[in-house]
Amino acid sequence: MSSIAEDEQNLEALGYKQSFKREFSNLATISFAFSIMGLCSSVATTFNTPLLLGGPASVTWCWIIGSCMCFTLGSSIAEIVSAFPTCGGLYTASAQLCPKSHRAVVGWIVGWLNILGQVAGLSSTEFGLANMIWAAVSITNPNMTITPGKTVGLFTALLFVHGALNSLATRHLALFTRFFVFINLGATVVIVIVLLAMTKREDMHPAGYVFGSEGIVNQTGGWPNGIAFLFGLLSVQWTVRRDYDATAHISEEVRRAAYAAPAAIFIAVIGTGILGWILNIVLVLCSGPLENLPGPSDSAFLEIMALRMGKPVALFLWVFVCLTAFFVCQTALQACSRTVYAFSRDHGLPDNGYFGHVAKQTHTPLRAIWLTTILSILPGLLDLASPVAADAIFALTAMALDLSYIIPIFLRRLYANHPEVHFRPGPFYMGSGFLGWAANVMCISWTLFVCVIFSLPNVLPVTKTNMNYASVITAGVVILSGAWYIASAHRHYHGPTSNISHDPKPISGAGLGPDDDIPNFERDEDDSKSGHVQTYSRELDTKDGDLGARASGGRSV
Repeated sequence: MSSIAEDEQNLEALGYKQSFKREFSNLATISFAFSIMGLCSSVATTFNTPLLLGGPASVTWCWIIGSCMCFTLGSSIAEIVSAFPTCGGLYTASAQLCPKSHRAVVGWIVGWLNILGQVAGLSSTEFGLANMIWAAVSITNPNMTITPGKTVGLFTALLFVHGALNSLATRHLALFTRFFVFINLGATVVIVIVLLAMTKREDMHPAGYVFGSEGIVNQTGGWPNGIAFLFGLLSVQWTVRRDYDATAHISEEVRRAAYAAPAAIFIAVIGTGILGWILNIVLVLCSGPLENLPGPSDSAFLEIMALRMGKPVALFLWVFVCLTAFFVCQTALQACSRTVYAFSRDHGLPDNGYFGHVAKQTHTPLRAIWLTTILSILPGLLDLASPVAADAIFALTAMALDLSYIIPIFLRRLYANHPEVHFRPGPFYMGSGFLGWAANVMCISWTLFVCVIFSLPNVLPVTKTNMNYASVITAGVVILSGAWYIASAHRHYHGPTSNISHDPKPISGAGLGPDDDIPNFERDEDDSKSGHVQTYSRELDTKDGDLGARASGGRSV
């Protein structure tokens, strides 16, 4: 059996028909996972926060600490993605890892958290790219005034470019995605080498400044040194944990998805964590006087490059940093549009499935792509009226995505022995022993802890312009989505729903071991106010007797 045929059968076992072309190879999938994190561009856009709030030591130590903890989260997510390789990602998994009575409301809330978190993340990253381009302009022409209108205009144009690129056929997306990783990692390595080569030994900071107490510089205006130090986690959390399940969202376009998608997540988290630590250490080592940063460009990263390399070399390498950010936005839009497509396919949007459509010409969800593009423009346009309001929307990204990550991990453990929940591990599995439990508990605890840090205002005293609205916005999303579900959405949304319109054939051992029996599918019709909702039941005969298991729109054992 070919790998594509096996992928299609495994997808059918989850209740969905194959709608995309599986054009993403292992290299393209790994490149996609690295690109969504966008190492050097993500560090460039977030480097100011740890450096200017907690100091140089906060930059170096928080990165490695955060990377280790993000590794537990990445491993836990990879485990679930391996079991549920659908474009719904953790949204689909969350609904399948709880009892039937909870599936609709859990899927609804996690779906909206994930979608809005991704939209806000795409918008903020594109906005950051626009600022990076204008920062380079300000280096070459210090007298030029960068107005909000110029930034928003460039931001909007960039989003339309990414919308157009994502409208290409899957084979074209896979073709140029495979090269992203080389520019991403290559730019990082070159910047590290050039900084070290062009900084005189006597101009480098001592180890005590980079790693020790000399490097703890509290500039928060009132927070204790411990809290100021922990603000350094914001950079690593933003970079390494950026849309962990993005690779899952393209899994219906990936060959051998149950293997390739989790492996790509695992490799990207490790690689980004290690290489990012090296980059941060070198940046601090070569940073020059702290009081001169972030400089006229308002980017400490770019100012350090210009200081040590000279403006021409710095601006040349900055082009590749901006390209990395461009690739982040490209992959983020692709991942988010697949989530929108999956949510519409499951009737989670009040569109009667309109955006859950795949264009025959390109085999991509063009409607979902352009809906995502337009939605991502709105927060940026808000910057023209109120930068505070725009920043509040951007702040939704980290907390909303983090909560949508840990919910399925928590549910898997909470309902592990529930008769209606049947978690069937995929090829990437940490086991049911200490290793799996430790990774799950650590990542949930760490994520909740970091959410508290995300909720704190970075500087004191708190004013309306520096207030951190992340927790307020995230709570608002949960409350409003819950109210919407109770008021009307429960009529059309019943959790992940199969889109197979015919009686599926029995799966010939897809994903099963050699001693397992072949599962059979039966279709039930569940009458509801909105019509017939198809659910599939799979019964598995075991040696000890007959075990019946039913999962609405999903798979069970």
